Amino acid sequence: MILTVTGGRLGWTLGRMPAVELHTKGRVSGLQRSTMLTAPVHSTGKWVLVASMGGSDRDPQWYRNLKANPDAKVTVRGRTLNVHTRTADATEKAELWPQIVATNSRYAGYQSKTTRDIPVVICEEY
Repeated sequence: MILTVTGGRLGWTLGRMPAVELHTKGRVSGLQRSTMLTAPVHSTGKWVLVASMGGSDRDPQWYRNLKANPDAKVTVRGRTLNVHTRTADATEKAELWPQIVATNSRYAGYQSKTTRDIPVVICEEY
């Protein structure tokens, strides 16, 4: 809502974390889907997303869509960019997880609520 009303000038943080709008292709419908997500770790051309779904035992739909169609788009501060996405491997996640939790300690709580290993998604601009 804030993004729409301000023409994309405001609304690019959720809590204190930077936010991105992720655009995926629906794995079943083929329709374009969009969702706002935090990017607790980011650098130029790279965003890290956490498929926590609040500690649910199920993966979020956006993550399931990315598994089926890893090429997506992210809108960051009004700019839409093409990205290739992949799930961080165990070594990458071990490196990223402390940074993620340092940004927002709730992620540690989400992981403790579920038996599922919460996926960490790396989005790289191409």
